[in-house]
Parts: sequence; C-alpha cells; structure tokens
Amino acid sequence: MTQLAECVPNFSEGRDPTTLDRLERVVRISGARLLDRHSDHDHHRSVLTFAADLRVIANAVMAAAGAAVESIDLNSHDGTHPRVGAMDVVPIVPLHDTPWDACLDVAWSIGECLWSELGLPVYLYGRAAVREERRPLETVRKLGFERLRELVRDGKYRPDIGGPQLHPSAGACCVGVRGPLVAYNVLLDCRDAQPAKVIAGRIRAAGGGLPGVKALGMYLESARVAQVSMNITQPDLTPLPLVFDEVLRVAAGLGVEVVASELVGLAPRGALGADPSRLRIVGFHEGMILEECLAACA
Repeated sequence: MTQLAECVPNFSEGRDPTTLDRLERVVRISGARLLDRHSDHDHHRSVLTFAADLRVIANAVMAAAGAAVESIDLNSHDGTHPRVGAMDVVPIVPLHDTPWDACLDVAWSIGECLWSELGLPVYLYGRAAVREERRPLETVRKLGFERLRELVRDGKYRPDIGGPQLHPSAGACCVGVRGPLVAYNVLLDCRDAQPAKVIAGRIRAAGGGLPGVKALGMYLESARVAQVSMNITQPDLTPLPLVFDEVLRVAAGLGVEVVASELVGLAPRGALGADPSRLRIVGFHEGMILEECLAACA
C-alpha cells in the first residue's frame, strides 16, 4: 500500500549551483518527485520539496545526506539563517490518509541510518521528538553549529541518536514529523535589520502575536532589504493574508514600507486566501500551490 508523504529538507548551501544540482539530481534518481527548489544567497540555504512513498522518501533523504556531507563544510559556511548541519533539517509531512505512526517509524529509521552510515548525529523534533523540550525545532537549531559543537563537548545537548560529538564538517541533522507548514518572508524597504526584528518580535506567537507564527528579522546584504523570515506552523488557523496584513500594519507604524513577499517551497491552497496576488509574492504562479504540484505528479 502506498503511503504518500512530503519531505522538505533544508541544506546549508545557497550559492554553489554545482552542489545544488547534485542534491537535486540524487533526489530525482531515488525516485522521488521533486516539487520545488528554493535557494537564498544571504541565508546561504536551500530547500528541496519532494513527495513519494515513505520508502522512497527514506532513500532520497539518505542519498541527499551523502551528497551534502561530501559537498558542504560548515566550518567555512556563513549565512544569516541559523543552522546546525549541512543537511540541516529533514521534516516529513504525511499526505492524504498516510498515518502519523508510519511517518514516525520512517523518521526514526532515517535518524539511525544517518548516524550508522554517515556519522551524522541526529536531533529529533516535532512529533518525532523523544524529549518534550526538543519538540520545537528552534530549541536546538537556534544554537548554531559552532555553539552546539561547544556544548556537546561539555556534555550538554547530547544528540538523540549518535554522537555525542558532531560530525566535524557536516554538524548534525534535525529530523522530524510535522503537519503542513508555510515558510514565508516579507521584504522591507530599509537598510538595516532593526525594523524587521521589531516586527518579528511583535508578530511571533511566543511574543503574544499571531498563533503558529515563528519569526526572525534580518538584513539581506545582496538584495539591500530587510526581511521578516517566518514559519507559519498553523496555516489553517493563521493564513498568509492575516500574516501579511499584520506585518503591513506594524511596518506602517514604524514608517517602513513593505515591498514584496516570497514563499520558500510550496503552500497549501487554503493558506493563500482568495486573492494571492495581493500578497505581492515574488514570481507567484500556480506551481507554488501544493495541491497543484501533487495533482501534476499524479
């Protein structure tokens, strides 16, 4: 019986097309359907989105992990986005009627293989977490590769699988199971990060803002704009129009103009609202809608 899932691995490489092409190629060869590839120069990060039966998902993740370990060295990596690994995050998302338990089994199996085959220690998050305090991804990832490496040397933040030391160049990998999430950025016409940081602090759920919103503020040197970088973990409860309007409101109060927004990966149709054009998403097209991509694959 086919058990369809989506996988959205994040890699700490956003600038070298040779490495990115290799990552994409090994995913395709594994038999998974690549739905989207998104790279960001300033974040120095790329996201691949693919869908397949869970057994193929596992093969694709291991193939991509092998390529990432060979090609990405965190010791020479610089980017604005927090990261702890070359293949930084591997979220598995059940589709249609695929049971959560099946995704959990695959996530834990992937974690064991990453350690036994590649020497990559693993932190489990989301529904796959084995420690409640590590259920939120940011618990570990916010530390960054360099700080986490120091902490594990001191006997703290021991990985859930493998270790205790991190891989010397590829760090660790966070593997999890979660529901649909939308990675969404809003770009501001200003030349420093402070307004974006203020907006992020006001809209994130942890600060009393919008439910299910995680947000960071940063400055993108190459684009010369500030960015409010967000993960919308409950897009059914907090759709993008609500997020966009709140960023507009807070930005206006700071005297800052919103110039555009962008999707990282795909978004469920329901998260985009009745009129996606008003979100000013850069290069928006129907292929950015998850359901459209899955229908095309079918």
